[in-house]
This record gives sequence, structure tokens and C-alpha cells, in this order.
Amino acid sequence: MKKNSLKTLVPAFVLLLTSLNLQAQKQQFYQIKIYSLDNDQQVRNTDDYLVKAYLPTLKKMKIGPVGVFKPRPKDTAELKQIYVLVPFSSLEQFETLETKLAGDKAFMKSGKTYINAPYDNPPYNRVESILLKAFEGMPILKTPDLDTPRKDRVYELRSYESATEAYNRNKVDMFNKGGEIQLFDRLVFNPVFYGEVLAGPKMPNLMYMTTFTDQKSRDAHWEAFFSSPEWAKLKADPKYRNNVSHSDILFLYPTEYSDY
Repeated sequence: MKKNSLKTLVPAFVLLLTSLNLQAQKQQFYQIKIYSLDNDQQVRNTDDYLVKAYLPTLKKMKIGPVGVFKPRPKDTAELKQIYVLVPFSSLEQFETLETKLAGDKAFMKSGKTYINAPYDNPPYNRVESILLKAFEGMPILKTPDLDTPRKDRVYELRSYESATEAYNRNKVDMFNKGGEIQLFDRLVFNPVFYGEVLAGPKMPNLMYMTTFTDQKSRDAHWEAFFSSPEWAKLKADPKYRNNVSHSDILFLYPTEYSDY
């Protein structure tokens, strides 16, 4: 066989293996827990619980990697929230987690200050939970390899709402089959996950997270995205028109104890 033929076959073979591997991988489920906090003491209490009790116990249960994030500081008063992203291999693993935590003596001991907090001095204001299923085009969560200081990094969490369930399925299809995931990969957006929301306060919608070394890098990547021929083609395709009715963008950074 000629060398040129080999050069042609090798990339094609790698793409085939990648495709087969993705098909073989089972789609994960994700939970995003959003802690809303009223004061710095609640922030410290919840951080302490996550560091000493929750994350170590999940690791012991072979659940992870777990991402923990906070909103990037702005000129206005900093929003006191903590975002926890937990991957699950099945809905059963998600559904049985709280029961298993309650039965874990080491967890109950290490997290007792948080778990047994009095009603008039809780460790948080409220906790919101969002359940997602990974897209077929990226069935497994990825951990980005960034080397900049954590507080400089931008973890961009986006939520795309649709007018109806049908339009939501259409937007998911735009990622999976329309080529949007491939475009993000080509432009090295370092995605963490793409997920369809199964249960949450804003439905129907999907959510995804991309990562960048800093804000300047983030802005340059999106400029390249919007000016790309792939996006111009997708945007002009009548098949995908009107599939997003509202979008939310949140800039986060990973805590020092986050797995990524």
C-alpha cells in the first residue's frame, strides 16, 4: 500500500473508532445543585461541608469527577451562590444517593454541623436542583486541562429555553446532528458537558458548559464561533429557526477544591 493511501486511511480509521466509542458509551445524567447563600458564614459552612463530607463521600462511592463553582466577581455586589455539578451513570444512582449518604456513618459525622444545623441558623438559604441527560454527541462529562489560576478561568454555563418541547428537541438535534458540537470542538471550546434538562425550573431547555483560560480567551473564542462558515450555514438553515426563545449566560470559576 502506498504511503499516501495510509495517510488517508489512518485519520478515517481514528474517526471510525471515535464514532463507535461514542455509540458504545452510555449517556450520563447530571445534577446541578445551586446553593443560594445569604451571608459569608453560610458560604463558609457550605464550603466546609462540601470539602470535608460531600465530595469525599461521593469519591468513595465512585461518583465523579465533581465540579464546584462560584460566580465570577463583578463590579456589583458578588452573588453568593455555589454550583455543584455531579455526574451519574444511571437514574438509579441519582435516585438512591441521598439514602446512601444518610446511611454512611463517616459522612454523617464529618458533615454533622451542616446536616444538623438548627432551623434558625441554616447553612444556606435555598438549594435548587436541576437534572439533565447528556447529549448523544457527548455522552460523558469531560474535565478541561487548563493551567491558568482558577480565579482567572471562565466556566461559561449556558441555558437555552425553547417555546415548546418540539423546538427544544430541534435545538438538541442542532447540537447532535447539525454540527454545533463539532464546531465547538474544532474551535477548542473545552466543553464540560451538554445536557437536556429533564427536571428544573425553566423548561423546556438545555444547558451546557464550556471553559476558557480567561475572559479574553472566552471573548476571542465566541468571536471565532460567530464568524465561522459553519455557524453561518446553521443559522441560515430554516430547519433550525426559532428553536431558542430565551438564553441565560453565567460566568463561573472553579473553587480550589473542585475536581476540575
